Amino acid sequence: MGILDRHKVLEKNATLLLVGSFLVVSIGGIVEIAPLFYLQNTIETVEGVRPYTPLELTGRDIYVREGCYVCHSQMIRPMRDEVERYGHYSLAAESMYDHPFQWGSKRTGPDLARVGGRYSDEWHVAHLTNPQSVVPESVMPKYGFLANDLIHPTYVADLMKTHRAVGVPYTDEMIASASADFMVQDDPNGDTTDFLARYPKAVVANFDGQAGISEMDALIAYLQVLGTMVDFSTFVPDPSR
Repeated sequence: MGILDRHKVLEKNATLLLVGSFLVVSIGGIVEIAPLFYLQNTIETVEGVRPYTPLELTGRDIYVREGCYVCHSQMIRPMRDEVERYGHYSLAAESMYDHPFQWGSKRTGPDLARVGGRYSDEWHVAHLTNPQSVVPESVMPKYGFLANDLIHPTYVADLMKTHRAVGVPYTDEMIASASADFMVQDDPNGDTTDFLARYPKAVVANFDGQAGISEMDALIAYLQVLGTMVDFSTFVPDPSR
């Protein structure tokens, strides 16, 4: 009996076909899932990656609320054209505290994984207020209204507690200092010693140049930290992964 004849037996017997399909799917599932039980962590630990500050976390929520992820991805693929344009390819660890992650599946605008520090705060204000004023060919809508919406740290500690519940390592000290840290990041003249000890490399600035903390302040604080946590000049991938 040839191979095709043997296969006909399966095709003509629904029970055998069901059993065979179940065995194939089961074996494939076990091969994929079983190794995960022997790994302590599926994400390589990378020095420098930290949880977002209260203001950055608030800005990230605004980023998601306004649908920025629809047109901008935050994942640089390890291909030459991507790396030359956007910078070092993205690491899984850079998104380990993102819930949900912002990798994206298409780009109408450029990838933002390395946008932090690439432009000044003033550029971001101009771009968000009137995108076409700095990028004439842009199809991005205007977000100038964000500068008019003042925000307060009323619920930021609760937001951090929620993220801690899903694995973000916010400490009790971070949560207790949430309101103060929220305010001091937007105050270049404030005492930021303890704040920067909790959140290394955080950018401290009056991001939109106006009195009070606005949604634009929070969004720019978030954008300015993207891609800045890891020092890629010293980064060496773990060859065991």
